[in-house]
Amino acid sequence: MAHILAIDDDEAMLTLIRNALNKDGHEVTCLSRITETLADSLSPYDLILLDVMMPGTDGFTFCRNVRSYTDCPILFLTAKSFEEDVDFGFSVGADDYIKKPFSILELRARVNAHLRREQREKRQCFSVGSLRFFLAQKEVWAAKPEQKLPFTKSEYEISLLLAKNHGQIYSKEQIFENVFGYDKESDVSAITEHIKNIRKKLAAVDLSPIETIWGIGYRWNRI
Repeated sequence: MAHILAIDDDEAMLTLIRNALNKDGHEVTCLSRITETLADSLSPYDLILLDVMMPGTDGFTFCRNVRSYTDCPILFLTAKSFEEDVDFGFSVGADDYIKKPFSILELRARVNAHLRREQREKRQCFSVGSLRFFLAQKEVWAAKPEQKLPFTKSEYEISLLLAKNHGQIYSKEQIFENVFGYDKESDVSAITEHIKNIRKKLAAVDLSPIETIWGIGYRWNRI
């Protein structure tokens, strides 16, 4: 099951999308307009369906503004058929177009095809709650207040492992194996100290996503 965001100013279209994708077990959040704070709350979504022509902020502008913050597929919904509009949509970061009117079968097939492709590794940025992990730079930024967290390389890797698999419990041994590997000159007990330091740095921005599951390990909860 995926969590899909559908944005369209046509309420009937949103109802059609929700009903169609619910059949595949997907959870669909529907919005009739783009809000000012929407860009900061995209981390729960696995795919975005975005109408091009809307009052206020249009789909092209929104896609361009958020593309560097999310790797999830963005599919434009549009009645426009001009080739230059399609080209422009791809230039601002769209992954695909679905032209209106479309069939329910086409919608479901295109959405599910993109979700399958998303099993690949994220390339640019991974967001969870109010934290953003910039993968190329190996940096973690908090949104409020906006600042880079002073993680060491090991703290970054441990945080990324737990955050990308939020909700899953990892033992100290599993964290050690995933981050350091058994051939490294380190000790499993070092994980406890790393977690302590990570928590301290997260607490400085009023965040506490790492939960201790006594006798088992650690779990990253959504924040």
